[in-house]
Amino acid sequence: MKYISLLAIFLCIFAYLYGSISSAVLLSRIGKLPDPRRYGSKNPGATNVYRLSGPIPALCVLLFDLGKGLLPVYMGFLLGMNPFVLGCIAVAACLGHMYPIYFGFVGGKGVATALGCMIPLDWGILAGITTTWLLVYKAFRYSSLAALITVCIAPALTYWLKSDYVYAVSMLSALIIWQHRGNISRLVQGNEPKT
Repeated sequence: MKYISLLAIFLCIFAYLYGSISSAVLLSRIGKLPDPRRYGSKNPGATNVYRLSGPIPALCVLLFDLGKGLLPVYMGFLLGMNPFVLGCIAVAACLGHMYPIYFGFVGGKGVATALGCMIPLDWGILAGITTTWLLVYKAFRYSSLAALITVCIAPALTYWLKSDYVYAVSMLSALIIWQHRGNISRLVQGNEPKT
């Protein structure tokens, strides 16, 4: 048990440090693109990169950010970690993305990273939350609104399909809602930009 506990701690630390790598910032530097922390919504995530630099850089950021959640959680899954530990690993990865140690603790909203965390858990949950996001986005054209509605539905969907992971998903949802508090205010005021 001590070995597993130490391994779990190591995976959480790895998840945070790996999650702290901001692909949006690095891509903007390498490609001499606008820094997403200074322009647009000033959020270093795929949506802002899409607005500033187009679909290909945004896709690269999206895939990398998905991987930041997928890799550490999948490692924990393969090592037989229980749902609570997997949840802690997922939260650590998202905290790294949101509060990156390498970039002054100023990061993104964590949506893609959280989605990556879901991939090893259950394909049904992944399909449900992806479909929800796409439908809401198509209807309203607000990426933030789609993310907020999706994370509000995610815990109930998880409880229905794979209840062991409901606490982990609820923690991720709470983090993402907190990171979107500025977006919530702008949506209420009617000032949120569409994508």
